[in-house]
Parts: sequence; structure tokens; C-alpha cells
Amino acid sequence: MSAIISTQAYLCTFNQNGMDSDGACVGPTPSVQGGIVAAMPGGSWLGALISGWVSDRFGRKTSIQVGAVIWVLGSVIVCAAQNIPMLVVGRMINGLSVGVCSAQVPVYITEIAPPSKRGRLVGFQQWAITWGIMIMFFICYGCSSLQGTAAFRVPWGVQMIPAILLFLGLCVLPESPRWLAKHGHSDRAKEVLALVHAHGDIASPWVQREMEEIHAAVEFERQNANVSYLELFQPKMINRTAIGVFTQIWSQLTGMNVMMYYITYVFSMAGLADDTPEGVLLPSGISFIINVLMTVPALLWMDRWGRRPTLLVGAFLMCLWLCVNAGLFAAYSTPMDGNHNAAVSMKIRGAPAKAVIAATYLFVASFAPTWGPVSWTYPPELYPLRLRGKAVALSTSANWAFNFALAYFVPPAFASIKWKTYLLFAIFCAAMFVHVFFFFPETANKPLEEVEDIFDDTKPGAIKYVGTPAWKTRNTRASVLQREQGAVSSAEKVPTATEQEKHAAQV
Repeated sequence: MSAIISTQAYLCTFNQNGMDSDGACVGPTPSVQGGIVAAMPGGSWLGALISGWVSDRFGRKTSIQVGAVIWVLGSVIVCAAQNIPMLVVGRMINGLSVGVCSAQVPVYITEIAPPSKRGRLVGFQQWAITWGIMIMFFICYGCSSLQGTAAFRVPWGVQMIPAILLFLGLCVLPESPRWLAKHGHSDRAKEVLALVHAHGDIASPWVQREMEEIHAAVEFERQNANVSYLELFQPKMINRTAIGVFTQIWSQLTGMNVMMYYITYVFSMAGLADDTPEGVLLPSGISFIINVLMTVPALLWMDRWGRRPTLLVGAFLMCLWLCVNAGLFAAYSTPMDGNHNAAVSMKIRGAPAKAVIAATYLFVASFAPTWGPVSWTYPPELYPLRLRGKAVALSTSANWAFNFALAYFVPPAFASIKWKTYLLFAIFCAAMFVHVFFFFPETANKPLEEVEDIFDDTKPGAIKYVGTPAWKTRNTRASVLQREQGAVSSAEKVPTATEQEKHAAQV
């Protein structure tokens, strides 16, 4: 939407505000535009909630394929939209697909990946998303020169192609070994583990150990069946539920997604649309290129950095750039004059405008390698197998609920509180820094079954209902690499990450 909402073809087709002084269409009101954009995250919220049931019942892979089919249906309606209600309905159906896939793709990758590569592979998912966003933006940019409604109908139709390819590609990929074991298909689960971990060698010590841990987890969970969402709010789970949910909430309250939705508004206020309304599109596209490039460091080093330091550094830097933009607009902007989109409420020019553009790019560069990939990698690592599907669905639904609220909120906010919108998001970034430091434990490079031990509140030094204090947890990468590479025989004991932490505490 970010590349389309400033084009005359879109503004005239869904116009509610008449013409400006230059005879150009003004487009929908800020509240209606917020509703159009928010329709997709609203549908995503519902899709994320139902995805847990679909995934647990039919499998991780099948649930993603269901999401692909729903996306094609929604894209057909959006592409054919004749009015605002039809556009909103189509985007809500698209949102259902996004909710299902955004919740279950990280679960699928997390359950099939080796611990030392888990963060990198989920990070690749986020990187692929940034590629998709960038490619779609430039498709929209290229189509903006087409005459009539083809300027936005063509890109809205093209977006069906990746969903079709996703559906077909999944046909040749294996199901999650943990889901297979949970549903009594142990032999198939072992074959999948051997395929993705040991070049097909079922006798590999790593495969044998992983299957033992999965069987132990599955057996325990069978003895404690009847999973419901209410279990996530029991005393021993509430801390983990809060961490997972707030990881996704904070990722939205950074302001990144809504700033990307409305980046053309920001750059219009900085004067890039003075010559032509489409003049903001290419500079806006640079932010999407930055998003793609700056996700690469996370792919290379996120598992080495660990989850906690990455989130803390990202929160600090984003807070800094948001404060810079708030200060620049507060000190140097003037009200926009004439009949115009009310959300484009301020005007800033000269050196301060260039500084706003630079700070916006730096904000994107700070989010991309930190909260962007980690917010999707982290939640699936927190939960036991029996709750993972529903727990990740709940945390992802929180992401989309806040995405919906913020997408609706930002245009009226720019129209009413103006530069204070940046200040509000800066305060959120400061709050998330504090929350991460005190409550988010390190999970990088730990087998999923071993993460359970972090939240055991019966150990010495543990906090009741919390477990090991977050600031005492460590990223112990060497031991898991040693186990995965078979550097020791199966008879030798390799200390687990938890045992290393206990030893470190004693020393």
C-alpha cells in the first residue's frame, strides 16, 4: 500500500475529499485510509488466532498451504475492487492468510532446524519478507506510470504469484518432525531429522539424541493432554506467555511497520512531493532496499550475538532516531497550507528536511538486523511442543492486533498530534529496552527441549513463576556446535547449555 496510496490513480478511484488547488484528487479521509490499511492486519489477527488449531490438527506444512490458498482468494477481490468496502473485504481476507502463515512459518522452521542454525533460518524468513516487500514496492513504482486503475490493479494481481509458488513448493518439503512424532509417526519423524540434520544418516548420534528428546517431550505431553489457550495463563506459563506476546507487541510499537506503511506521507512533509506526488516513491523505495540489506547481518551473526543483546541494541538505536525526528519536526516544521491530505500535516524544508530523511533511513537500518528477525525467531523458542502452536498463534495475534490499531492510528495522529507521534514511539522503544533487560532470557543455540529448564522456578536462585533471572542467562554456542558436528562419541557427555550456566554460577 505504501507505494500506491500517494498515486493519483488510487486517490481518484477511492476519492472522498474532492480536489486540491492544483486539481489533483485528495483521496480518502485519514480515518478511512487508516481503516483500509488496517483491514489487512485486522484479518491477520484473526488468522493468527485460528492458525494454532489448524496447525495442531492438520500439520505445520498444511496450515501454510491453507494460508496460500486464502491469499489468492483475497488478491482476486482486491484486484477487482470497485469501491472502498470491496477493497477492505479483500484486504481482510488477505490478512487471514498473512496471520496463518506469519504464525506457523516460524514454528515450522523452528521445529525442523538444528539449534545452531535456528535463528539464522528464521532470520532468512524475515529476509525473504523484506525482499518481497521491496520487490512489490518497485513493481508498484513501475506500474505508477500506467494509465487508469491498471496502476494499482496490476500489482495487486501480481501478488498472487508468490502464494501459488509457495503452495506448490511445500508439496515437496517434509512435515515438521516434532509434529509427526506428536501424532504417532515416529519413523517418518526420524527420516526427516536424518534428512535435514545428518545427510540421510538415520544412525547419526545427533539424530538419535534429538529423537530421544522429542520422544520424552511427546510422552510427557501425552500424559498432560487437553491443551487449551487457558493453559497459557496458568502461573507456571504466564511469564513465557507474556514474553512471547510482548515480543510481538513491542515489535509493532517500535513504529517500523506503520512508518513503512506511511513513509510517503513523511517524505511528502519533507518536500519530496513538491514537484510531483509520485516524487516520493523512489526515495521511499530506498528505505525498502535498506531493510533488505541490513537484515543480512542478522542472518550471518544473530545466533552468535544471541537474542537479548540484539533486542537491546535495536531498542536503544530506534529510540535515538525517533527522538531526532521528533526534535526536528518540533523545532523546524510549519503547518501544511492549502487543501491537502490531512495526514500530511507538517512542512519541513532545507537541511532539517534532509536530516529527517537520514534519520528515517537510520531507523530502518536499526530495526532490520534487530527486532525485525528476532521478533519472529524468539517466540517459538519459548514454549513446550504441546503448547507451541497455540502459544505462537497467540503472540502473533498480538502482533497483528497492534499492527491493526497502529495502522488505523497513524494518519489521524499525524493530523492531530503531529510531531508528538514520533515522541510516542520513542517512549515505547525506551520501555521495551527496560522490559527486555529484566525479563527476556537468552534462548539462542539451546535445543527447544532444553529451553524448558530456563523457566524452572524450583532451581536454586530461580524466581518464582519466572525461573532463571533473564540477565543471568547466556548464549552458550560452543557446546551445541560440538554436539551437532559429532565432535564427541555418543558415550561421552557433552555439557548442556543449562549445565554450563550452573557451573558458571558456582564459579
